Amino acid sequence: MTFESFSTDDTQKIAKNLAENAQAGHIYALDGELGAGKTAFSKGFAKGLGITRDISSPTFAIINEYTCGRLPLYHFDVYRLQSSDDFFDAGLDDYFYAGGVSLIEWSQIVKDALPPHTTYIKIEKDFEKGENFRRVIIC
Repeated sequence: MTFESFSTDDTQKIAKNLAENAQAGHIYALDGELGAGKTAFSKGFAKGLGITRDISSPTFAIINEYTCGRLPLYHFDVYRLQSSDDFFDAGLDDYFYAGGVSLIEWSQIVKDALPPHTTYIKIEKDFEKGENFRRVIIC
């Protein structure tokens, strides 16, 4: 599925709608270049799970846990990892089986660690359609 976003609000609505159907154990792999809107997507995704806390990218912590919604959200930012081996060595794959929903920013770095049932999301800029335009591809 491909969605078009013309604003941060649009991106958050797309993510919110996706998260409203999320179930425990679902894993979402989120990719896009720097400034593409991954954090905006994550904020909307959290809203879709009923999380009202402010969401920030866990760039230095690698993972933030939000347990105040319909389901726990395990929000990863694996930008600082080198490979899937780092992901496994830190035991981060245990979160996949912890009864919540995993959202992984920069997931291509740890692609080998992701189970086959992972949903992939790519956010692309297209300046020909406008400075704020984003294409959100979910597969």
